[in-house]
Amino acid sequence: MASPRENMFEKAAQALDLPADVLAGLPRIEITGCRQMLIENHKGILEYGDEEIDVNCGRVIVKIHGVNLELKAMNQNELMMAGTILSVEFAF
Repeated sequence: MASPRENMFEKAAQALDLPADVLAGLPRIEITGCRQMLIENHKGILEYGDEEIDVNCGRVIVKIHGVNLELKAMNQNELMMAGTILSVEFAF
């Protein structure tokens, strides 16, 4: 059952024609094959290495595990990484 706050975000998202998760501050993640990952609505990188990248996404930390991982581009709202992505973990 959704909380009153979640319902508020859903109604606002519908009125503004935006995804509810973006309004709620949740990340939007797009993975292309196992080679590339785009994360929107991030709050910064917590840990960076060629086998693990941890990204602060507000309510959740996204942990990407892989081989030869590297950050390709990053700005205030989005980051793009490449390499062989083996797994993605969400830590609350």
